[in-house]
Amino acid sequence: MPWLMAALYDRFMRGSEEARLAAWRAELVGSLAGSVIEVGAGTGSNLAHYPDAVTRLALTEPDAAMRRRLQGKLAALGARRGGGVTEVHDARLPRLPFSTGEFDAAVTTLVLCSVREQAPALAELRRVVRPGGTLVFVEHVASERAAPRRWQERLDPLWSRVSGHCHLNRDTARAVAEAGFVIESLTREEHDGLAASLVPMVRGTARAT
Repeated sequence: MPWLMAALYDRFMRGSEEARLAAWRAELVGSLAGSVIEVGAGTGSNLAHYPDAVTRLALTEPDAAMRRRLQGKLAALGARRGGGVTEVHDARLPRLPFSTGEFDAAVTTLVLCSVREQAPALAELRRVVRPGGTLVFVEHVASERAAPRRWQERLDPLWSRVSGHCHLNRDTARAVAEAGFVIESLTREEHDGLAASLVPMVRGTARAT
């Protein structure tokens, strides 16, 4: 029931946003400028953090229920978003309706866990970002610790079925590097406790070669 997930998403994520995610979003997208594509924009959690230096913002969201909430949030922000043109597209990785090198930067936040395959998705992002452009990302990833990693592997088949194809056990930083991006900064956070250890987070910036 995609409409139910869209309706509950912001409420479900509120604690994580207040604890750390909102600050991470502001840190990463707040440094961007020029033409930017955000894939899997969801309900628009990043919108308030884009600076006026972003002159074009292309938001892609393939889920119709999420896209309606994204458009509503964008309308509510109105002129306060600033930064020039904002577009909303019904599109998904790994097929984006944009030209090669069309963007100065790309943004993914909690998206690369749920694409069917990371390699073609990241290759498409690399295609639409100009050489020397930037990829910024916040993603939950596989644990580097043996015990949590075993739990992630056990739970992933069930988790992916009930959570919109989200996976617990992906090595996203390595996939980014293998797709033709040079990682320039990477911060990893992994906390104790079973629930927290199942969703360690990475955030970083990478440069398109």
